[in-house]
Amino acid sequence: MSDFNTQVIEDFRANGGAVDVAANGFFKGKPVLILHNTGAKTGKVRLNPLVYATHNGSYVVAASKGGAPSHPHWFLNVRANPDVTVEVGTEEFPARATILEDGPLRDELYAKMVAIMGQFAKYETMTERRIPVVILERAD
Repeated sequence: MSDFNTQVIEDFRANGGAVDVAANGFFKGKPVLILHNTGAKTGKVRLNPLVYATHNGSYVVAASKGGAPSHPHWFLNVRANPDVTVEVGTEEFPARATILEDGPLRDELYAKMVAIMGQFAKYETMTERRIPVVILERAD
């Protein structure tokens, strides 16, 4: 796990699911969840802090990778293994990931992400790939 992710996760857990000062304030004041996903190649559990939106009682994240030309590793893991665990606040629960790569619902949910964290608008202009949106629906 990167030092950045470790710092955000430690801050998240120390503050009951709120990110206060971690990672130079990048996530400060934003809704953050921790996605536990299983490595597609390794089978090891990976943890990724992600900004989220909500939709119909589910959580929504975007596989932006900061506008990079390739998908983030966590997204490839979720594509291979859609059964995940989500930490939000002080709660942890199993969830099922559904990937939206195109269409009006994907666009609507991506717009929600942009409203929460404006950088997502820039990320779309930095890459030729369509940034997928992932819905995380409770499985319990």
